[in-house]
Amino acid sequence: MSNKILIASDLHGDAVCTELLLKRLHEENAELCVLLGDLLYHGPRNDLPAGYAPKKVINLLNEERERLLCVRGNCDTEVDQMVLNFPILSDLAVLFIDGRRWYLSHGHVKNAETPPPMQTGDLLLCGHTHVPTVIPFGKENLYLNPGSTSIPKENSPKSYAVYENGVFSWKSLENGETYRTYSL
Repeated sequence: MSNKILIASDLHGDAVCTELLLKRLHEENAELCVLLGDLLYHGPRNDLPAGYAPKKVINLLNEERERLLCVRGNCDTEVDQMVLNFPILSDLAVLFIDGRRWYLSHGHVKNAETPPPMQTGDLLLCGHTHVPTVIPFGKENLYLNPGSTSIPKENSPKSYAVYENGVFSWKSLENGETYRTYSL
């Protein structure tokens, strides 16, 4: 696997933003796209996204299924799994990248305040808050959030993150420009 990973969360059924995210995936030439949950449904606490078209999002994501690694968000259900051709219902996934363990979670259950059992230096990547974040915690651990592609909060841009060569870059979904970096 190449060392370039695109990380996104909280698509919430917005087809316009999903199309743009997949365009960025191809522009970035990332081998893997990690989706941290809330793929099709907007949820009762969120306004309907402008590009809300979950049936179109289903088709867009299914076309890229070989490049996707997903975890379940609080808005993802068994009925969503019935229409998506890749697994989405795992609450937690673990990757080993560049000598570090990455825990992937949506963030509504496992997060920096209620982390999974972590060793020194492990990373916890979550969505759920819709706010792009990097926060040190625990024993030299990091909590990272790519923000939301469709419903950003706290005046943040619609965003995603890219990991390459030990650096996380937060990027604007609109133009692909980096607005924040963090080096491990």
